[in-house]
Amino acid sequence: MELPTHIEFNPNELLLGYQKRWMADDSPLKIAEKSRRTGLTWAEAADAVLEASKSKAAFGTNHFYVGSNKEMAREFIDAAAMWAKAFDKAAGDIQEEIFIDEGQDGKEILTFAIYFASGFKIQALSSNPSNLRGMQGNVTIDEAGFHDRLAEVLKAALALTMWGAKVRLISTHNGTDNLFNQLIQDSRAGRKRYSVHRITLDNACAEGLYKRICQRRNEEWSQAKEDEWKANLLNDTATEEDALEEYACVPKQGGGVYIKRVLVDHAMTKGIPILRFTADKDFLSWSKRHKEIQIKEWTEQLDPHLNNLNKDLNHAFGEDFARKGDLSVFAPLTINKDLTKRTPFLLEMSHLTYDAQREVLFHLCDRLPRLQGLAFDATGNGGYLAEAAAERYGVDMVDQVMLNDRWYMEWMPKLKAEFEDFNLQIPRHQDILDDMAQIKVTNGIPKIDKGSSKGTDGRQRHGDAAVAFAMAVRASWMEGAPIEYTPLPDKNRDEEEDDFPSNKKGAW
Repeated sequence: MELPTHIEFNPNELLLGYQKRWMADDSPLKIAEKSRRTGLTWAEAADAVLEASKSKAAFGTNHFYVGSNKEMAREFIDAAAMWAKAFDKAAGDIQEEIFIDEGQDGKEILTFAIYFASGFKIQALSSNPSNLRGMQGNVTIDEAGFHDRLAEVLKAALALTMWGAKVRLISTHNGTDNLFNQLIQDSRAGRKRYSVHRITLDNACAEGLYKRICQRRNEEWSQAKEDEWKANLLNDTATEEDALEEYACVPKQGGGVYIKRVLVDHAMTKGIPILRFTADKDFLSWSKRHKEIQIKEWTEQLDPHLNNLNKDLNHAFGEDFARKGDLSVFAPLTINKDLTKRTPFLLEMSHLTYDAQREVLFHLCDRLPRLQGLAFDATGNGGYLAEAAAERYGVDMVDQVMLNDRWYMEWMPKLKAEFEDFNLQIPRHQDILDDMAQIKVTNGIPKIDKGSSKGTDGRQRHGDAAVAFAMAVRASWMEGAPIEYTPLPDKNRDEEEDDFPSNKKGAW
């Protein structure tokens, strides 16, 4: 039976329009992508009672509920017991049973069940796929998007359909890369035969969800109250993306570019130079003196840009390290009085030795006015440069970052916010745009994609500038007091062995 796409709220009926349509859909496979707390699982419990209470001759069947935790299981069984009483179906009391979980070495699991006079039952099972083996009946997989082993659970459930059982998936979204979302997209594209129901918060309210809430609370409904209620729900979420996923059935981007190109393009500013130092292939074999001369020539190229920095503004510094292959990128950051941020220049280096990178680092950071924080990629070999900076500028001034999922989850959203708030200026260049496109969301975590790319100059890149910008933004959050740095003389250096000036601020 096909019901209208919109059904007006009737205070004398228990079910709302979208709940009625869900129950009326007799498809062997169906999916509900829904807003949170719209009562669809409650309606599913009613459908389970109607099926389990039928006789065998009337094609009654067992119903198995697979939730993600014990509380959900108990809630579903309680709802089923309520519906059995409302429908006046002969059913026993809720029974607690011990179920042997074959997937956990025979571990005993407490489950809940209701038995009907028809001989069929409604039972809540754990989410272990093996527990559906040998069963026969309809299956509801609730919060399917959040099951760690959805593919395996679904595989076990679909085997039951060979004998006429039905499978229902109900969930809010959990990212675009989630199997739940992929099944929906495949169904809409005609590649799967699931019937798909979409129930947003607006859909549900249009058919009386908030009116039902007011009815239950014995409160008077008004459109103004409903609008305020919805606005509060949306505003209480952490981000707009969260609100859309939780209440509008729009899954978060689980892949693809993390920061939209239009935002990166807006931040890219003409006139910000990219300075590139590339060592000769045999640089490592050069004499110490020869290397020092080359480093001095490189660092002198920085001086005009360093001299142009505003001495009254705070500065921060971020770095992405590489010894071979990819680039080492140094990203100084000027923090304006209004807290907007600008990269005055970007320094890219390739094939430089550890010591050469250290000397360039010291020359640059010694001359950054009111330096308030530095952040370094200390993963692997990057630990050398990070440690050298900590010894020179102090451990409280230097964050030695071990790049991992936890760090990405904390700081990539802050980098993204700088772009979204039009708070950051970076160099305008195709390589920078390509590096920013390397930030992608994998399993809900924004991080640098594993693949490498080639820059416009043919050099290998791996999102290097994007990491340096993220580090610089992190450094700009550091609470250490800005310092004017004057290094102590290097006790290990014999000043008589060469005619270099002593390593003091402003010497190079």
